[in-house]
Amino acid sequence: MLMAKEGSGSSDLSVETAKLRKEFGDIVAVDDLDLRVEKGVLYGMIGPNGSGKTTTIKILMGLQRPTSGSGSILGERTPARHNVAKIGYMPQDIAIYYDLSVHENLALFADLYSVTKEDFERREKELLEMVDLAGRKDSAVSTLSGGMRHRVSLACTLIHDPEVLFLDEPTVGVDPELRAGFWKYFSKLKANGKTIIMTTHYMDEAFRCDVVGMMRGGRLIAEGSPDDLMRRSGTKNLEEAFLAFSKEEGS
Repeated sequence: MLMAKEGSGSSDLSVETAKLRKEFGDIVAVDDLDLRVEKGVLYGMIGPNGSGKTTTIKILMGLQRPTSGSGSILGERTPARHNVAKIGYMPQDIAIYYDLSVHENLALFADLYSVTKEDFERREKELLEMVDLAGRKDSAVSTLSGGMRHRVSLACTLIHDPEVLFLDEPTVGVDPELRAGFWKYFSKLKANGKTIIMTTHYMDEAFRCDVVGMMRGGRLIAEGSPDDLMRRSGTKNLEEAFLAFSKEEGS
């Protein structure tokens, strides 16, 4: 697990879980997960479908109850009601309103988080440029392609400038050039002290993360920087490293 810096306390952590477990009948989706993510870290969760990534995030967001164990965000046990304005969450399923325009969706989310008019105008302009939808500001979401809707969802997640971001497959359906723009923006957020926890199936994206958590069967089978994971597994890329750690876990 990713430990806090030497000599630091829990105040250095953005996210923490302790023996987090989630069962769906006979299926164990999250298996006694201990996770600690420091503030200002870009943390990538990788693993096959069903490995527990999305379920972990949903529990942290208070959308599902754990069977046992606990999770906390910014020192508050989840669901972190007092910190809701400091948290942004982009689910895999597009959670925006199709009958509203792009602008109306952004305005709605800004209002929910009490963003001032001045800050909203600035943030909207910045985010629409980042997701390359400035020219579709007044378009109804129902008229947009699936990839565009995904980009609107990301903009809505960021509109209130949260301190901690949970992004579940944020670049699915995004072309390589725009994906590079997203990552430039993510790097900017991290430089400003934001914590980003994201899931991805793209190994090149995982390689850009400060810390990668490899999950399989609801468990964290390996964790560390991309270079550290490759060194420890004696492999040349993260895909090979994942396979090596999976084999080691199963032996």
